[in-house]
Amino acid sequence: MAPNIPEKQWAQVIEKTGGPVEYKEIPVAKPGPDEVLVNIKYSGVCHTDLHAVNGDWPLPTKLPLVGGHEGAGVVVAKGDLVQDIEMSADEPLCPKALLSGYTVDGSFQQYCIAKGAHVARIDKSIPLDAIAPVLCAGITVYKGLKESGARPGQTVAIVGAGGGLGSLAQQYAKAMGLRVIAVDSGEEKKKMSLEQLGASAFVDFATSSNVVKDVQAATEDGLGPHAVILVAVNEKPFQQAAEYVRPRGTVICIGLPAGAYLRAPVFESVIKMIVIRGSYVGNRKDTSEALEFYRRGLIKAPFKVVGLSELQMVYDKMAKGEIAGRYVLDTSK
Repeated sequence: MAPNIPEKQWAQVIEKTGGPVEYKEIPVAKPGPDEVLVNIKYSGVCHTDLHAVNGDWPLPTKLPLVGGHEGAGVVVAKGDLVQDIEMSADEPLCPKALLSGYTVDGSFQQYCIAKGAHVARIDKSIPLDAIAPVLCAGITVYKGLKESGARPGQTVAIVGAGGGLGSLAQQYAKAMGLRVIAVDSGEEKKKMSLEQLGASAFVDFATSSNVVKDVQAATEDGLGPHAVILVAVNEKPFQQAAEYVRPRGTVICIGLPAGAYLRAPVFESVIKMIVIRGSYVGNRKDTSEALEFYRRGLIKAPFKVVGLSELQMVYDKMAKGEIAGRYVLDTSK
């Protein structure tokens, strides 16, 4: 390894399921033949990271674990076999996928190992703090919007619109020529959606007496949105979407509430000929496309930067639903 790479680094480590995370020094790993070592500068914090702490998904986590999967940084070392590989495939569906910050150590550390063939290439003009959330949340919602089949001029309802995924979904939907109905709760998220992110309407599920009717009424013809993008972190919105999506509409499930189930009224689903579909992250082609939207200035994702040492505070706010937009960790602090 190069002499300027330290032997030790600061990281946030989960020692046991349920946490808390521990800010501590750990060794810097060395890349294998097909791997690179990335000096992480910034890392976004995703709700998936909180699931990794709590262990509430039906997927075992590595322990101890360094969480995080939205890291942006600079490659400082590489293995002998690493080449610049371009590929389009359904690699997220690999049955033996290595999941950053879940089954392998992730980006909540100063130096992170990654497969050389799977790192995203970031244009040097792009600020690393701003792009970090796009490396998971942005790619994920962009892929979901593609999967929905919604076309320019049509309406999409984004459920969980004020969170990290939802705030980016609104940005990508607008950039793709779609009209957005934002569904979430609270004045801060309402203001952000309508004034900063360009939503055409906001439905507050906490104060609405009938979410289904309110979402349908927010569409220009009252028939409901052409597509629904579900990035919510609880189960109830997943049960409502099939009721308010328009005939031949598509419901895209992205959020993964722990222990949740999909339920839809059979009669309405059949006579409206709706489609309910899952969408899981994105491949390298989707990543390249999502990054290009940002590079062209079409995505201005709201985020707040705090130090790596403050991760537990971010998790506490996330668990309470108090985060509008995204938190990004600065690994130098």
